[in-house]
Formats: sequence, structure tokens, C-alpha cells
Amino acid sequence: MANLLYRLLTNRLFVTLCSAVIILSGTYIAIQFAKGYRPTLNGDLRSTGLLAVNSFPNGAHVYINGKLTTATDTTMNLEPGTYEVEITKDGFTPWKKTLTIEKELVTQTNALLFPSAPGLTPLTYTGATTITPSPDGQRLLFFVASASAQTKNGLYVMDLTDSVLAFQRGAHQIAQETKGIDLQKAQYVWSPDGSQILLSYEGKNLILDPNKMNKLSEISDVSYKLPRMFSEWEEELYKRERSVLIKFPERIQEIATQSAVNVYVSPDDERMMYTATTPLNLEDNLIPPVPAASSQSQERTLQAGGMYVYDRKEDRNFRIGTQEPEIIPVVASVSAKKSTTKKKIAPVFERRIVGKQSLARDLYSNKTMTLTASPSAFISMQGATLHDTIQTFHTYYSSLYTHGIQWMPDSKHVLLAHPDVVTIKEYDSTNETVLYNGPFSEHFVYPWPNGSKLVLLTRLRQEQDSPLNLYAITLK
Repeated sequence: MANLLYRLLTNRLFVTLCSAVIILSGTYIAIQFAKGYRPTLNGDLRSTGLLAVNSFPNGAHVYINGKLTTATDTTMNLEPGTYEVEITKDGFTPWKKTLTIEKELVTQTNALLFPSAPGLTPLTYTGATTITPSPDGQRLLFFVASASAQTKNGLYVMDLTDSVLAFQRGAHQIAQETKGIDLQKAQYVWSPDGSQILLSYEGKNLILDPNKMNKLSEISDVSYKLPRMFSEWEEELYKRERSVLIKFPERIQEIATQSAVNVYVSPDDERMMYTATTPLNLEDNLIPPVPAASSQSQERTLQAGGMYVYDRKEDRNFRIGTQEPEIIPVVASVSAKKSTTKKKIAPVFERRIVGKQSLARDLYSNKTMTLTASPSAFISMQGATLHDTIQTFHTYYSSLYTHGIQWMPDSKHVLLAHPDVVTIKEYDSTNETVLYNGPFSEHFVYPWPNGSKLVLLTRLRQEQDSPLNLYAITLK
């Protein structure tokens, strides 16, 4: 009896040990398989890398080094090395990139394919001028002067949403033409939170509500409080900028606030577009190296006028273009000493990279400035004239008003406006694609908030008397 019990316990222990060995071996093999290891004919495990080939839309053909290999979406095991990857789909422009595969790491394509013949849909029918986007990119303010009824002429606000009701409803009117105010020649600027619009015309300054009809004749002039209002707006923008820039490495903060202009952070706050104003070197390893970082060629020797994108997640810096310097007058005239007449000398000019200036120049301070404690710190956006001040706010809100390269909502692409051509490319400066080829007014092109469309100002009929209208270019 005792021997039988002993054999049962021994067999049970043996089965338990065998099960444990099988489970542990299976787990180890599964882990190695997930890392990219594959068995060879010799019985060894070979280290490979993983290429996650995904595209939007999916179901595209995948070519590896020129050979049709598979279709998206799938994961492939490849020997470590460099590969030419091309993704194609009928009706869409191809996507190409040189990718480096590393052992045990996953490299993703995340290829966004754009239609070869995007659709063009009118958003307005009676003309649109003086287009002014809101700071959050959700709405457009514009003026209509050729409506069928006089009461329909005036200011409109269009919501850039994909709601069926909003799209069918179209833009809503917020002001009618009023005697004494030429709405087409007036200037407009949104408040930072998008809750107000300042209308300025020949010394009159009115605050409009973008959500309702405004009777201009009944609105009080706010000229007397503009300096205080602009200071409050600047303080709000300063706090926002500081909270975003502080997420970047200290060296990038330094460049953004002291050695660059036109600093625009991507919608997801992970990448920064900027134009260097002086040559300098961007050191390596500003953050600890991350696995499977982008293998695209970067540029860390910065040149004055070079336009770059810095990725704070991967510590990569890519050049996306060049901004030419402008000729700026330094000295207009000087009076000669000990002379009864003013002696004019030739004006002095210098070539300088100009553009939007950063507000959060005190990033290294532990204490945020406030209008109450630091009133003189919040007047940097107020220019010599009201026109200059409004333009400064415009350039701060959107790069549309500076060099014209804009972030797309996915934070992975930038939009470029060339003469009669609109292109898009990835932030690492690869896969530049033509989206529109034809005339459009004032280089106005603007991304839809979810990236599904672009808004363009043009006229399809080329007669000069035909009005300019807003059109949507479908990207997805």
C-alpha cells in the first residue's frame, strides 16, 4: 500500500515537473518569437526584426526592395538591415521610405495614403474674403459681399466639423453690413479662447460674439480698453506656451526662446516646428536613446534660416525647408553734431530672419509671471499701430501668416502652400505629395480639424468678376 502511494506521488510530481517545463519552455519560445527570433534549418534561433506594415486606408500592396511581398495590415519578420519599402494602392499616391530594421525591435510604417484625384466640394457660393481662422482651428470668420439679398451680406462664421447637421447648416451670419463700417476693409482678430472677435475699422473697435448675430450700431466702442485687453490676451498665450515648451528638453527650450522664430508646436505637443536665426549645433542624446527611433536622416547642425522639426519623444531633428531673411532698416537718419542743419546719411539695413517671437522667455524661472505682478512683461505683442498688433496676434495663432508651413492635425504631416500648388509631407521631410495643382487666392489653404479635408480659397471660373469661394478638398 505504501509503495503504491509512493508511486502515485512520484508520478504526480513527475507530471507536474513536466508540465512546468513545457509551460516555461513554451513561454520562453513565445517571448523569443514575439521578439522576432525564428528557427533555422540547423535548429538554432535566428534574431530578426519586425516590420509592422500598416496603411490608411488598409489593403494596400507592400513592396520590399522592389518585390511585391504582402498586403497591409500585417507584421513581417526581416533580417536586421536597411530596406526600401513602398506601399501602393489603386487611386492613391504611393508611399516610399528607407527603413532600418533592428533585431528584436518593431518598426512601423503608419503610411497615410492620399487620393490621386481628391474631391472638390464648395463650402460657400456667394463669395468669401477676409478669411480669419480661430486660434483653435475649429472655425473660420469671413466676409460675404455678393449675396442675393442685401441683408445676407456681412460677416459669417463657419464651423469646421464633420457633423452632418453642421455641414448642412453651413456658415451662420454674425453681422450685417452697417453704414459707417466697411466690413470688407475692416481688420479682425480672435481672442485666444475663441469666445470673442475684435472688429477694427477707422478708429472704431467693436467686440463681436461669434455665436450670434451682432447689431454693430448697438455695440459700444472698446478702443479705450484695448491695451489692457491685449495684455490679458498675451498673458493667456504666455501661460499656454510656457506649459507646452517646458515639456521639451532644456536645450530645445533655449533654442525656441533665444535662437529661433516661428516656433509652432504640433497639436499633440510632441514635436516643434521652428526657424533657426543663428548657426549652432544641436547636441546628441538630449534625452536617453529610445528603441526603434526613426532611422530617417536628420540634421543637427543648424543653419540660420533653416526650418526644422524637433521630435521630443525620439530626440530627432529634421529639416523641412528654408526661410529667406528679410531686409530690415536699422537706422533711418542721424543728425550731425554741432551743426545747425540736419545731415542725412544713407539708411542702414541688415538681413535678418524675422517672424513670430516666443513669449515664454523665462522658462528657467520657477515662477510664472502674471499681469498683476509683471504688467510690463505683457506688452511685447502690442506694436506701433493697431494694425501691427493685430498682425502679431495672427502670426502667433497660425503659421499660415508667417512661412505658410502648417501642422496637420495628426501631428505627423505638414502642409505647404506654394504658388498654385499645395503639397503635404511627413514631418521628417519624406513623401511629399501634391494635393492640389491650380490657382488659389492669397495662398489660403487650411486643414480641417480632423485632417479629413483642406479648405481652399479659389474661383473655378476664371472671369475676374466671379467671386472667390471656399472649397473643401477631400483627403480621406
